[in-house]
Amino acid sequence: MKRPISSSAAVHQGQVRLSGEAYLTHPVEVAGILADMNSMPPRSFPGLLHDTVEDTLTTIEQVREGFGKDVAFLVDGLTKISKITFGSQEERQQRISGKMMLAMSSDIRILLVRLADRIHNMRTLNFQPANRQQYIAKETIELYAPLANRLGINWMKVGT
Repeated sequence: MKRPISSSAAVHQGQVRLSGEAYLTHPVEVAGILADMNSMPPRSFPGLLHDTVEDTLTTIEQVREGFGKDVAFLVDGLTKISKITFGSQEERQQRISGKMMLAMSSDIRILLVRLADRIHNMRTLNFQPANRQQYIAKETIELYAPLANRLGINWMKVGT
């Protein structure tokens, strides 16, 4: 089995976040948030790999070969949520909410990784343009915070 940090670093090499930091800081932070939840190490793997299929040429088959079917299932579930297309912001929120509820019913870990991803994105929101900051913050308040609250993950709701 490959090391997820090495694999994530390799496929995200050269990518940069709006902050100017290497993109790898994002998956490492997401994995750290998951580790803070005292989750077992395999739950951190999808945190490290959550954007690989979505943002690189890596395929879900390559994730499966390198990290096993469980990690591939979680990464695939995260990718499917991210690839939804929408006509309006309201439709987007409704469809994401439905997809996340479906993901939650198939495996709660998908939702936990998505919440950890959102927390890190909120922590670095200041690097987004003002209109994106407002949009992301509103979506977080209306969609992600209530989901975290329903799961009893209140520290995620307040972003500590």
